[in-house]
Amino acid sequence: MVEEKTYSNLRTGKDLILATKPFAKEDRKKSWFYLLSTLILLICAWVGTFAFPWLGLKLFFSILTALIMVRLFVIYHDFLHHTILHRSALATVIMETYGVLVLVPPSIWKRSHDYHHNHNSKLFSASIGSYPIATKRKYYSMSKKERRLYLAVRHPLTIIMGYFSMFMLGMCINSFLSNPKRHMDSLLSLVLHFAIVTLVIMHFGWMVWLISIFIPFMISSFLGAYLFYAQHNFPGATFSPNTEWKYDIAALASSSYMDMGPFMRWCTANISYHHIHHLNSRIPFYRLPETMAAIPELQHPRKTSLMPRDMIACFRLKVWDPSVGKMIGFKEMKAQQH
Repeated sequence: MVEEKTYSNLRTGKDLILATKPFAKEDRKKSWFYLLSTLILLICAWVGTFAFPWLGLKLFFSILTALIMVRLFVIYHDFLHHTILHRSALATVIMETYGVLVLVPPSIWKRSHDYHHNHNSKLFSASIGSYPIATKRKYYSMSKKERRLYLAVRHPLTIIMGYFSMFMLGMCINSFLSNPKRHMDSLLSLVLHFAIVTLVIMHFGWMVWLISIFIPFMISSFLGAYLFYAQHNFPGATFSPNTEWKYDIAALASSSYMDMGPFMRWCTANISYHHIHHLNSRIPFYRLPETMAAIPELQHPRKTSLMPRDMIACFRLKVWDPSVGKMIGFKEMKAQQH
């Protein structure tokens, strides 16, 4: 396998995972500081969306609210991994309340995301908690309806509209309909969201709703949906049949390092170090850069970025072609037919 040759001279498997173990320990005070400071900043930014009379400032705080929502979501994601503040009753109240408020109820996120970590880059597994991946052969064997659905889920517009597609529909409506008893918090999240939207429009008007709720949710949902897509659907990502799948190879070869500046790394709480997070999800987000700096095997990841060129390259990928060992798009598919 290409992946095994790539990493053959370095620690792999259990040895590599054990090398990350010293970093899988939180600093409880630091965890509380990052959680509470981010929560306070989010509240201040959100208040700023309606506290100032100037539209330009309102929009500035609206965008800032969206970016801080992403940061707090990644902290929430770490909490549900039991990486930080585990068994803290207060943290549980804060984090689960936040999950419900931002349309990511804890029951469905925990279940689907744990499945994603245990099956990332397997070719023949359910697409629970991740975007579906079809081989070229499988794609050609699909009916027209199945192809349309497959491509629609991975379409840029679906990701841009993540507020409705991934979060309202996927996280809340579909999860509740699939198992109402297990995912009652999905219904609560949806009802509470629409209740807040209705109250804001009735008491403050459409403009306040647009600036204070719609724009922050649209931007944060798009960014969250795109990050989740591009971290496993990027040029250079590899996928394996279930019988050949290895946890460490899936982490290093099928999860990206997203090249970002300091501000965006802060806004995304270091989720850009995604290859390390998949290798050991118990490493707190604030220790991921430290882990990468200390372990040579983690210092040459497969990269992407938020630059338009790289985003377009990620969106062009459609199916896995085992004959060339990479994801390809329609252009390559058409060329192979001639």
